[in-house]
Amino acid sequence: MDFELSEDQRALQAAAQAFAAAELAPFSAQWDREGHFPVETLRQAAGLGFAGVYLSEDVGGSGLSRLDASLIFEALAYGDVATTAYLTIHNMAAWMVDRFGDAELRARYLPRLTTMELVASYCLTEPGAGSDAAALATTAVRDGEAYVLNGAKAFISGGGTSDIYVVMARTGGAGAAGVSAFVVEAGAPGLSFGARERKMGWNAQPTAQVNFDGVRVPAGNRIGGEGEGFRFAMMGLDGGRLNIASCSLGGAGLALDTAQAYLAERRQFGRPLRDFQALQFKLADMATELEAARLMVRRAAAALDAGRPDATKLCAMAKRFATDAGFHVANEALQLHGGYGYLADYPLERIVRDLRVHQILEGTNEIMRVIIARELFR
Repeated sequence: MDFELSEDQRALQAAAQAFAAAELAPFSAQWDREGHFPVETLRQAAGLGFAGVYLSEDVGGSGLSRLDASLIFEALAYGDVATTAYLTIHNMAAWMVDRFGDAELRARYLPRLTTMELVASYCLTEPGAGSDAAALATTAVRDGEAYVLNGAKAFISGGGTSDIYVVMARTGGAGAAGVSAFVVEAGAPGLSFGARERKMGWNAQPTAQVNFDGVRVPAGNRIGGEGEGFRFAMMGLDGGRLNIASCSLGGAGLALDTAQAYLAERRQFGRPLRDFQALQFKLADMATELEAARLMVRRAAAALDAGRPDATKLCAMAKRFATDAGFHVANEALQLHGGYGYLADYPLERIVRDLRVHQILEGTNEIMRVIIARELFR
């Protein structure tokens, strides 16, 4: 058991930290305020290999591990949570094409996904199928050499902006076994989008409903076989949960560092706030929670890399713990700033808003408990 990062991992981490400091952090508040989706900045990140972190090298991916990805996404999220979170979703969608698509599908899309010439979205959740994802109602009916899709997907990051959509749709009977996965291109007749959602956080990425009204998709755009889509989607979410947990680590890390610096410089009752033991204890607890969360995420990533049979359970545990801890740390950091923490002049209120959704997406933390309990009683 070795907790030290390798030289290559430290180099990856340093590269991500440098990019975050130069290209994300200086613009984070502006992007949040203006609702700007910085696609060109994301393409710069892609130039460093961050759009295909664990994709195969033969299609332009970096061929790295899930542990490497966690290091990268934590470092990037320290600069901006919302933009990094979108990058993780793009990685997850592209990975599904890489892992389960046939040679033609991989060659057609992945070289442009790894450069982010094409931007990808992941489409599972529906207006009537959130936590009960296997109850999805979007249909894909075979018609010759194509499928015709009808239905709607909700809360889709990149909706209306992305170039391709990895869509789970029903080709068979009820339940998970009737779901297949498809690549749907933007501009397809019958594909439309709802208004951009007004959200508490994640304002630097667009979110919208995606609608399918008789959308014809070539049969060659099916990922894998019929009935395999739900399994692919769940496998994608194992990694997706680690990715979003890593984003929580990054945002909470910035909140912790900001609070520590504030306690050193802010004076009340004639002395620095850091001299008050109650505040020292609070900061100590925040640092401990963050370190525990980081260890859980990295252990789960190592388990997923190793193909361990308990990897799904460990990923759910890590996601539940790290996203709860990350939000708590950020919220406590805001509290330590008093009224200043509530102002947009400081990053705390933005971090709190951005991290809150991590307890909901990629499976709510209540569903994480369902998964953990199910695995415990197998």
